[in-house]
Formats: sequence, structure tokens, C-alpha cells
Amino acid sequence: MDAIATPSSERIELGLTGMTCAACAARIEKSLNRLPGVTAAVNFATETAAVGFDPAKVSTETLLAQVAKAGYGAAVRTDPAKDRAADQARKAAELAALRREFIVAAILTVPFLVQMVPMLVSGSLFGGAHEDLIPRPWQWALATPVQFWVGRRFYIGAWHALRGGGANMDVLVVLGTTMAYLWSVVVTLFGWHHEHVYFEASAAVITLVLLGKLLEARAKAGTSAALEGLLRLQPTLAHVLRDGAVTDVPLASVVAGDRFVVRAGERIPVDGIVRDGASSVDESMLTGESALIAKVAGAKVYAGTLNQDGALTCEATGVGGATLLAGIVRLVAEAQGSKAPIQRLADRVSGIFVPVVVVIALITLVATWAVTGELAGALVNAVAVLVIACPCALGLATPTAIMVGTGRGAQTGILIRNASALELAGRLRALVVDKTGTLTEGKPAVFDVVAVAGVSRAAVLATAASLEHGATHPLARAIVATAAAESIAPEPLRDFVAVGGRGVRGIVGDDTAISCLGSPEFLGAEAVALPAEIVDALRAQGATVVGVARAGRVLGAIALRDEVRATSADAVRRLHAAGIRVTMLTGDNAAAAEAVARIVGIDDYRAGVLPDGKAAAIRALKEDGVVTGMVGDGVNDAPALAASDVSFAIGAGADIAVEAADVTLIRNDLNAVVDAIDLSHATLVKIKQNLFFAFAYNVLGIPLAAFGLLNPVIAGAAMAASSVSVVSNALLLRRWRPPT
Repeated sequence: MDAIATPSSERIELGLTGMTCAACAARIEKSLNRLPGVTAAVNFATETAAVGFDPAKVSTETLLAQVAKAGYGAAVRTDPAKDRAADQARKAAELAALRREFIVAAILTVPFLVQMVPMLVSGSLFGGAHEDLIPRPWQWALATPVQFWVGRRFYIGAWHALRGGGANMDVLVVLGTTMAYLWSVVVTLFGWHHEHVYFEASAAVITLVLLGKLLEARAKAGTSAALEGLLRLQPTLAHVLRDGAVTDVPLASVVAGDRFVVRAGERIPVDGIVRDGASSVDESMLTGESALIAKVAGAKVYAGTLNQDGALTCEATGVGGATLLAGIVRLVAEAQGSKAPIQRLADRVSGIFVPVVVVIALITLVATWAVTGELAGALVNAVAVLVIACPCALGLATPTAIMVGTGRGAQTGILIRNASALELAGRLRALVVDKTGTLTEGKPAVFDVVAVAGVSRAAVLATAASLEHGATHPLARAIVATAAAESIAPEPLRDFVAVGGRGVRGIVGDDTAISCLGSPEFLGAEAVALPAEIVDALRAQGATVVGVARAGRVLGAIALRDEVRATSADAVRRLHAAGIRVTMLTGDNAAAAEAVARIVGIDDYRAGVLPDGKAAAIRALKEDGVVTGMVGDGVNDAPALAASDVSFAIGAGADIAVEAADVTLIRNDLNAVVDAIDLSHATLVKIKQNLFFAFAYNVLGIPLAAFGLLNPVIAGAAMAASSVSVVSNALLLRRWRPPT
């Protein structure tokens, strides 16, 4: 979420209760941020607050007390699973209560609707005199339980807000309906038959506002449907092998190292490695790809994925919160609770909206009374202003779209860390891509080993494998694998040093002098230059050349080649079609870079760029005011990822906690980046539509109400419809599909 925790601070999440509109969220956020050393961000849609604070200045108890002082409830959220379960139970109870109260209110309000039909036909609904079809004492009897029993939630909310020194939607509803109700009571008691009563307005407004809240609550439940759907995919039991027998145990009892069995047609309970058996697994819930993935001994499997046609025996490697699925849920939950930069305007407006509306309503009352001389008509106009101006739609416009967008992304293997990244990705105009593992398969293979005169191929591979043994870089793995395939064992290594993006050095075996491996330029700097003819010949074939020297003597070179991924050219074409400039930066040589760039259709590429150079290139693009993204593996490309406006870690698999990346893509395919940009754009469009609807609704509605062109009953219906329409519009994002 948006609250930032510095190294000397802590970060907690608070679950909030009692909020009824965006003004409530603004009030709590402002109240928390008044405390010394506190940075808080409140999300109305998720009913949470992310708080960064300095424990030397403020305690957790102080934070909770500050929220209570503002008129709301708060509790620290510590266990995501339990918190979600508690939230679901609380929201289900609230929804049931809303439903019961609405039914009672509707039954009591229906008779008023019978009376309002001829009023609407005659035009007296908007102010003229009319005959009461229902005796006024009966109207009073019908309206009273609606006003004070059904409407008690509004009075309670208004009292809490005012006690905390703020004002919210409840204040507007209470002011408006109470004014209409009390006027009607006075008219009825004093027998002023020439004056109209507005019992139907007070009852209908409360009923319609309650209907809006009921529909809004049901719609908001749909915004988190994607996240809940992911959670439901994990089975509750696992078939664990213990004491030679298969035993069904609860998921919480499974520990890392346990062997478990997955039968055909069952979902995999935890992350693991296949130890026996063969099957195909549907991983579409993680990647969005429908193609089945073959699983044999040594393959990784993930919790929640569906085993298709064979039995597998696996060893648990990730359980509980350490599974890929749990990580996805955690990331999505954090993203759904964060704020997008575009929301700042709505937050500022919400913070002052209710007091301004109350002032406008008072001006309307006084001005209309002064001009027309009719207190009743002035009262109706003021009530309509108060009712039409509810800021709920404004508070829901951005967070609901973010919740649906991030949830939909999680279902397709696009994990968006925060709302800011979601917004920026939709505005990208330049994208920097790494070569290895992004445009290529990321699995380079040795295709040639060239030894200098008097040195054997085995000697080159032996020294290279010794220097690279234990390294995780794709080139290192390829060299070690080739040596192993030729039964060449690595020798002991000491005094190892890695020079980022260039090479490695260390003392191999019983040597006393340093050996080194790396780019030809690196070897040259180590005073053991490779023969130029060897380097030029291998690079002419589009190869990556790694030089090997032992104890100050050049041994030879290893040529590696990484095949271009079949989908990369199509992804680059889609990026260009979207108006995004693509630049390839690679640490590889110019010939290898040119070959890949030609195949995938990239005109702008730079070779021999070290990690720091990539970051500098991105900063240069940003200086031109261009929103710039970076795609990399999140490890060697960390400086560049951090320097970009929005960063993508591609093909992260189980390693979803790539700290430098804003967007983590589980699929090992550049098309996933294009899909993420498309989803971000679609979400941004929904946010803008929602904000337009919310602002336009109030900008148009308040003047109409002030000039007597909007009856309070119609205003109540419009206010309820505004919130529902904003949430419903956001829910349309659930239809988003990755473009083909």
C-alpha cells in the first residue's frame, strides 16, 4: 500500500469499521497523518489503512486511539487468512442486516409510492399543492419507523463523524431527511392543511439510500471475486506419505520435506518437486495459459494447479505462506489496498466536500425562502441538495477499478505490486528490454569450445566449470552442464571474486596464481588477452564469447548461443502497434545483439552495456519526459528496474518476491508484458470513466437541486444509482481478456 516505512519505522495495516463514504476515509487519513512520524493511506473500498510510523514517537495503541477519536473503529491486521475470513463474516452479517432493514423500509414506503404516482403526473411532486391520498397521521406512522429505526445507522454514523470533528455522507442524509420529517410533523401537529408534508420524501430517501448501499455492498463483493477465486483453488487436505502409508492431513499440517501424492484430477496442495511419476498439469490459474505442462521427476509443481492424467509423488518445498499461490494473494491484496496517483484529486475533494455541500444547502434554503417567500419550497430544495451530494461515487471510482484490475491480472499471471504501477504501465511510451531470458529463451547452450595451441578442450572446460561451479547465471549453468555431460569434474576453488557483468576470478585447485573467466574485454583487463581471430570468428556466428585463462595463461574460449523465443517478434510488433518505442540493452557483444534485434524487429539496440549503464540509459530516456518501463529478470537488471518508471520481472516463476519489480509476470514470454500494459490501459480507462461520472453527477446534480428542479426522492434515487453505476462499471473489467 501507499504508506512508506523508512528503515527506522514500522509498517502495519489497520482494518477499519464505520466508514460510509469517501469523506470518512479522508477524515481518518488526515487524522492519522497529524501524528508525528506517521504516513497513512486509507482505502475506502477495502476498508483498510496502511500506516508507516516511527515507534519511538507513536505506538500502535496511539494509532488505534486516533482512529477512535475521529469517530471510527480500527484493529491491527496480522494474519491475512484470518483477517480475510473475519472480513467476509462481518460483511456477510452487514449485508444480511442491510437486506432485512431494506425489506422493512420498502414495505413501509410502498404506500407513499401509491400517493406519489398522481403527484408525478400532475407535477406537484416538484412543488405544487395536492391532495393527500393517505391521511397525514397514517403517513406520520409509516414514516417514523423508517426515519428512526431503519435510519438509525445514518444517525449513528453522523454522530460519530461529528464527534470526531468531521462530516460524512451520513451527516447529509440525516440533515436532509430530518429536516423533511420534522417539517412534516410540525405541519401535521398544527393542522396547516395549506402546507405540504414531506413524509414520503424522508421515507423514500432513506429507503433508496439503503437500497443503494445494499446494491453497492453486493457489487463491491464482486471486486474481490478474483482473489477469493484463487484462494478457493487450494485444496484443504493433502495425501501425505507417513510411515509407509498415505494419510490425509489438513493443509496446515504439511511441512517442507513431506512426501505427498497427487492423484489424477486433483489439485496440488502445496509447492513441491516431483520425485516419482509423470503427468500433465494445468497451470492456467497461475499463468493464464491453457496449454498443459508436462511434469516428470525433478519438475516443480505449484499449489492450486490441477493434475490431469497421472499420479505424482512430490516433495513439499513451499507450504503455508511460502507457496507461489500465497505470494500471489499477498501481492494482489497489497495492490488492491494501494492508491493510484490519479486518486489524489478525488481525495482532496472528498476531504472538503461535505462541509461545502452543507454551506450550499444553507444558502439554497435562505435564498429560495427570500426570493419565493415559501419556507416549504426552500426546505425541499435544501433537502435535495443535501441528498444529491453524497460523495460515495467519488470515493469508489478509483479503488474499485484497481481491485478488479489487479484481481483479473492475477488470474492471468500478471502480478501488479501497487496501484501506481498499474496507472503508469498504461501510460508507457518507451520500453527497455534485456536480451537474455526476455527476448531469448534464457537457456544458452555451449555450441563450441575453442582451445589455443597446446591446450585441450577438456582443460578449457575443466577450468571454466571450476570457476563457474555454484553460480546461477544462465551462461554459468550452461558451461557447468556441458562439463558434467563430458564427465569433467570441477576442481576446488578459493578466493573467488565476481565482477558484475564482466566475469569472475579465483584460484583453482592447487594453483597459486589467479585464474579468470569472462568477456574477452575482461580478460584483456586481466592481461591475458584472447587471440582476436578466435573472438571475431565466434562472434560472427552471433555467439556470446567467454574467455578462459588459468594462472595467467590463456586457455581458450567457449561460445554460447541462446535461441530467440518464438513469441518475441510478435510481442515487439504489438508494442510498436501500441505506440511504444522498444530499446534492447544487453551486456552481450554487438554481433550477438544485432542478430537478435534483427530477428525480433528492434531497430534501437545497444550492446556491451553493463548493469549500471542500463540504469543510466533509462534515466536518459526519462529526462525527455517519456514514461519508461524496463523488462528484465530482476537480478542482474535490478539497477535498471529500479531506475525505470515501471518495471517488469518476466518469467519469475516461484520467485515472485522480486523486490525491484513493480509488475511480476509468471509467464516466460514478452507477450505477458504487452498483456500487462493492455490491462493497465483498460483499468486506467475505467478509472477515468468513473471519476468523470462521479464528478459530473455532483456538478450537474447540485445546481439542479438548488434551483428546485430535483425532488428529494429523485435525488435519493440518483445518489444511490451513482455509487452502484461506478462499481458496476469497474466490474466490467472482469471481462478483460489478453489480446490475441
